[in-house]
Amino acid sequence: MFTCFISYTVDPKKLKEFAEYARTWISIIEKYGGIHHGYFLPHENSDDLPSPAFSFPGIGRVGQKNIAVALFSFPDLDTYNTYKKAVAEDSECQKITAQYEKTKCFSSYERSFLKPIFK
Repeated sequence: MFTCFISYTVDPKKLKEFAEYARTWISIIEKYGGIHHGYFLPHENSDDLPSPAFSFPGIGRVGQKNIAVALFSFPDLDTYNTYKKAVAEDSECQKITAQYEKTKCFSSYERSFLKPIFK
């Protein structure tokens, strides 16, 4: 199993559009054998939340307010490669990609592949 971690730089004025994009991708990934762990958007009232630096004073810092993340896993590389081929032909994928082109709800992203650690 491996997990894909995607960090997006989102437009805070277009979080509704990004949420629509995210919901569609959750369905697409699950349709082709992935396990989606969710998208996580910036909290609207982040100033009301505790300081993120409390655990390790002096080295913790507040993160950017325009970052959203997604986490999804695939059981193996074969399933992931099948997913990659299938989404190229998927009408839902084509539709949400066209919608993104209209909204530009995020300006960049970074993708990392991670290995989960369980108890």
